[in-house]
Amino acid sequence: MAYWIKHPSELEERYQQRPDRIGLDTEFIRERTYWPQLALVQMAVGNEILLIDPLIPGMCDALKPWLTDTSITKVMHSASEDLVAFKSACDALPRPLFDTQIAAALAGIGGGMGYQKLVAEITGVTLPKGETRSDWLKRPLSDAQLEYAADDVEYLFALHDTLSEHLQAKDRMQWLMDDGERMIASVARDEGEHWPHLSMRASQFLEPEAQLRLLRLLRWREHQARLSDKPRSWILDNELANLLARTPPADYEAMLKVFGRFPKAPRKLAQSLWEALTTPLPDEAEAPMALQATEGNKAAFKRLQDAVAKLTTELGLPDGLLASRKHLESLLESGQWPNALAGWRQQQLEPILRPLLPEA
Repeated sequence: MAYWIKHPSELEERYQQRPDRIGLDTEFIRERTYWPQLALVQMAVGNEILLIDPLIPGMCDALKPWLTDTSITKVMHSASEDLVAFKSACDALPRPLFDTQIAAALAGIGGGMGYQKLVAEITGVTLPKGETRSDWLKRPLSDAQLEYAADDVEYLFALHDTLSEHLQAKDRMQWLMDDGERMIASVARDEGEHWPHLSMRASQFLEPEAQLRLLRLLRWREHQARLSDKPRSWILDNELANLLARTPPADYEAMLKVFGRFPKAPRKLAQSLWEALTTPLPDEAEAPMALQATEGNKAAFKRLQDAVAKLTTELGLPDGLLASRKHLESLLESGQWPNALAGWRQQQLEPILRPLLPEA
């Protein structure tokens, strides 16, 4: 049964029961802002589903103990953006985390599975998808919205039970806990991506000097997006950033002429952008470079990919779970293990990849 929680005291009263686990989900809006606007929190507690209105004063404070109590397992699905919403609205993060999407991947059921698909796979229940684009900030919410929201947590315990059995049978429960904690720690640091140029495919076609210019622009964009609470693409789109990095204007006036070809260029921030483009970063000498698409690099990278693919098959894992292309490129370029490949991934991968790295 679902209950609409209208007052923080209702949460505080239920918290005294201290359940072993809760199911959690959120609805938020992030179309016009950098930070997600938390609009609804769904919590499964025992046989109840609580629909919690975070817009009510004091409600986020009442949520905090639920989120931070480490004796309560938080069962969520694909939690990364929900974590950012909780951090932004409540200044708290749900620990310990059992992410059912990651669990399904580690159990070999499927990678990147959506909640509806995973519920159907495990329980046989088909859930509707009708309210995915609702305005969750409006009040009152419709009956259809509330029903959709309740569905998002109703089956989390069933997923938790089944996936826990699979992971324990494969001795991979610690893998899941490690991945959840790594994700939480990343949100807690709130630093953004340190080397954002590596995530842009265009970087591999840029010379090192151009990659550094791109790094400067992307760091500047991140700072401006946070400062103004606007989406990154509203500050500077990837196409213009790549062009300015690849072919830097001779001077400020030349940059303004380039802006003339881009209707959404950040004209009001032009001087600040020019300074970012032309001013070296204190740590850019340490920046790893995106792997250049040379024949030798292609062959070396292919050997790493093949080794990872073979191990992925042996472990019964979905493609891409062990190591992403970006992280393999970083490993090949620097010979250093990226933080994202630390822990159980490094234990599995290092014996087969270390002999394939150039210094070996």
